[in-house]
Amino acid sequence: MDKVRVGIIGIGIGRVHLEAYKKNPKAEVVALCDVREEETKKLAEKYGVPYVFIDYKKMLEMDELDAVSVCTPNYLHMPMTVAALESGKHVLCEKPPARNVKEVEKMKEAVEKSGKKYMTTLVYRFSAEGKYLKQLIEDGYFGEIYSALARWVRRKGIPGMGGWFTQKEKAGGGPVIDIGVHILDLLLYLMGYPKPVTVSAETYAKFGPFGEGAGGWGIPEEGGKFDVEDFANALIRLENGATILLQVSWASHVDEEKFGASIQGTKAGAEWPPLRLYTDLNRQPVNIAPSLPPTDGFLGEISHFIDCILEDKEPIPNIEQALIIQTILDSIYKSAEKHKEIKI
Repeated sequence: MDKVRVGIIGIGIGRVHLEAYKKNPKAEVVALCDVREEETKKLAEKYGVPYVFIDYKKMLEMDELDAVSVCTPNYLHMPMTVAALESGKHVLCEKPPARNVKEVEKMKEAVEKSGKKYMTTLVYRFSAEGKYLKQLIEDGYFGEIYSALARWVRRKGIPGMGGWFTQKEKAGGGPVIDIGVHILDLLLYLMGYPKPVTVSAETYAKFGPFGEGAGGWGIPEEGGKFDVEDFANALIRLENGATILLQVSWASHVDEEKFGASIQGTKAGAEWPPLRLYTDLNRQPVNIAPSLPPTDGFLGEISHFIDCILEDKEPIPNIEQALIIQTILDSIYKSAEKHKEIKI
């Protein structure tokens, strides 16, 4: 095989996948699937995609299909991923892996039975900062990393108010599972993906239940439910003794959206964006501002997925890491529900 033939299920975030696949000469998008048939046909015509489906099971019957991107609401991740694997297709599944650990365990079983590649899309690993920091860590620049801090808070950023994003049954949760998963995964990745041992968290819903804090992403549903959180704090203790502090929100009283993280090591520390490194040189504090070339993270993760198929390599993040991060997400919600620390 010198080219991977891909189908995309869902044309929301799936459009971004489509554009990235089209930039990769080793990939060929041969099918699109979405219940919005006319819109999907127009997109297929624009990008020269030959086949259009409204039923993903019909698409999976195609022999001329090697892999699929699952770009649908969270409650569809598990059944679509399992069906694709069982049909002999490799799977790139949008974040979060699923709604809960039980679903990811079913996905893991399907991965092991099929022998096919599975990868979760967690794009920040493939950012310029993510790749640069990972190399520094592997070179021992930071020494022992014992603490990390992650914050992604929006002022008004609730997606699809009343739609599937804000319904626990369909999404599994709010900003923790939607955007918190991104920055949490990056920190775990940089730290070597140690297993969690305890989680202590609280979640809040102070805006969404009153119809406030809506953002511009997603499809709103008038009269729809809001039964997820819109703000959360969490402390995650890891088996190597390190800790991660996480704060995430869709809506909060801040001056503007804030996205950032930091790591603390025995030899150096870092925070971003913008990326800054902090260390000592000849016993004096030194601050370093690396100049990194811009990187297309989506193109990077798509290219990694394609290369893993063609070269028979294990993708990152794989199903094992998907299970770890889903366990943390579940534990954040359990801790908040019980108002106490959860042992894992």
